[in-house]
Amino acid sequence: MSLEKPLLISRSFLAALGTRMFLHYGNRVPQEGAVLVVSNHRSFMDAPLLMAAVGRSVHFATHHYMSQVPVLREIVEQLGCFPLASMDQRQQSFFKQATQLLQSRQVVGIFPEGAPPMVNFTQPQEVGSFERGFAHLALRSPVKNLAVLPVAIASTQETCHNIIPLKLLSWFDPSEPLFKHVGWHPMVVYQRVNILIGKPRWITVAQREAYQGKHAKTLVTELAYDCQSQIKALLQHYY
Repeated sequence: MSLEKPLLISRSFLAALGTRMFLHYGNRVPQEGAVLVVSNHRSFMDAPLLMAAVGRSVHFATHHYMSQVPVLREIVEQLGCFPLASMDQRQQSFFKQATQLLQSRQVVGIFPEGAPPMVNFTQPQEVGSFERGFAHLALRSPVKNLAVLPVAIASTQETCHNIIPLKLLSWFDPSEPLFKHVGWHPMVVYQRVNILIGKPRWITVAQREAYQGKHAKTLVTELAYDCQSQIKALLQHYY
């Protein structure tokens, strides 16, 4: 697949939906090299939006079930995403695939809130707790000049539709506890949305060398907190 194909598909997809995207602080986006994009997450449109905003194809880590559902599987593949493995192999698979992409100076996208905001409808201004896998990835990857880029997605006009019962999705991924709940999987469609780019955090050699023992936990906590705080602060401009 051409490295630019996911970006072209994303732009065409947004144009077909008539979504109006407004980019803020676009000058903060690194134009080359390895980048780890970290963002809040509420909609299936988030990945195409972030690609259009960054101006580069972004390889997103997606939920395991997306590689199991027909049609959805093909869409994920065309967008250049890498679905996470089943629960017992998820962590190892994530680090291996993401590290390889970063080492080839590509852009990797992570939604640290995980699946909950996709499965349970949340308000645009809400940001859930961040899983810290992305911070471990950034600090342990042997990649020079790696930038961690926090991005806030601020929807100002949208619609929400119920598309499929959650329990039906458990057929494709029985290991996911969220799919055992009663209710429907929501689909948020943005009509107007703001993409606000935060200040990139460049991972230094000193930080990577210090990523060991008790100090590793401190570095991971600081990086995760900084990204989440930036995203929350950017969202406050609109809500």
